[in-house]
Amino acid sequence: MAKDGIHAVLVVFSVRTRFSQEEEAALRSLQTLFGSKITDYMIAVFTGGDELEDNDETLEDYLGRECPQPLKEMLALCKNRRVLFDNKTKDEFKRAEQVRELLSLVNMVMEQNGGQPYTDELFIELKNGAMKLHDQQQEVRSLKGYSKKEISELNEQMHRAYEEQLKRITEMVESKLRETATRLEQQLAEEQAARLKAEELAQLAQIKSNDEIRRLRENLERAQKETEELRKRAERSCTIL
Repeated sequence: MAKDGIHAVLVVFSVRTRFSQEEEAALRSLQTLFGSKITDYMIAVFTGGDELEDNDETLEDYLGRECPQPLKEMLALCKNRRVLFDNKTKDEFKRAEQVRELLSLVNMVMEQNGGQPYTDELFIELKNGAMKLHDQQQEVRSLKGYSKKEISELNEQMHRAYEEQLKRITEMVESKLRETATRLEQQLAEEQAARLKAEELAQLAQIKSNDEIRRLRENLERAQKETEELRKRAERSCTIL
C-alpha cells in the first residue's frame, strides 16, 4: 500500500479447491465498489503450488483444466499477471524466488500505471478511518495517571468514532451498489428497447417483403393473363386469314 493509495491488489485463489461462486461474487464486488480501473492493479496469487508439483502439474496445466470462464475473464483483465506460491515447502530459496516473482509483478503494475497508486473516495475514507483508529489506540496506550473511568470513557469515545466511521463506509458502499444497480437497470432497459426496435424493424421488413412478393406475384399473374390473351388473339387472327 502506498501513502496515497494502493500500488497493487492481490487476489488470492487456491488450486486445491474449485473456483467458487463466492470467489466470482467477490471479484464482481471488487469491481463494483472500486470501479473497473481496479483491474489495472490486480495480481492473481495462487496457493497450493506444492500440491500441483506432487501431481506433476504446472499452474498452466491447472488453468487449462480447471479454469472457469469468470476466472479466465479476470486473468485477461489483469493481463495474466499471476504467481504461484507453495504452502508447505521448506526450501528457502524457492520461497524467496516466489516472493521475488511477486515483487516483480508489483513493480510491473507500478510501471504500467506510471507510478500512480490506485485511489478513490471509498479508499480514502477507509484509510482515514484506519489512521484515526490507530492514533486513538496509540493515545490510549500511552495514557498515564488517568483513572480507569477516564480510560473507559476514552475507549467509549473511540468505539463511537469507529461506529460512525463504519456507518459512513457502509453508506458509501450502499450508495455505490445503488449506482451500479441503477446503471445496470438502465443498460438493461436500453438493451430491451434496442431489441424491441430491432424486432419491430424486422417485422416491418417482413411485411414489406411480403408486400413485394405479393405485388410480384400479381404482376406475374397479370403478365401471364395478358400473354394468354395475346396468344388467343393471335390464334383467332390466324383462323380468319
